[in-house]
Amino acid sequence: MEVKMKNYTITVNGKSYEVTVEERGGASAPVTTTSAPVAPVVKAAPASSGSEGRVKVVAPMSGKILGVKVSVGQAVKKGEVVAVLEAMKMENDIVALEDGTIASINVNVGDSVETNQTLVTIN
Repeated sequence: MEVKMKNYTITVNGKSYEVTVEERGGASAPVTTTSAPVAPVVKAAPASSGSEGRVKVVAPMSGKILGVKVSVGQAVKKGEVVAVLEAMKMENDIVALEDGTIASINVNVGDSVETNQTLVTIN
């Protein structure tokens, strides 16, 4: 019986693992796996980031960023949507907490965020 080894890198919850899979001869042959952590996956910095502002707009819950509705330097009014967060299969509008100018954008579309993670800052 021929034994083949294949290596894969698998990412689970943002953490990458190097996995070796041992394949054995028939379709019903058992498969064994071993895994070891590898270097973390580094995401690119948000495309539109500026210096940190004095007011932080944070994620109210964990989820995924579906949209960023502002850009650095843009004037916003209190209650204006700055980002859209998907959580529990619902889209949630994240709004500016006060009037001001967007100082930084700390997330990209598609990012997973945690509760209280800073999404944008306002001056």
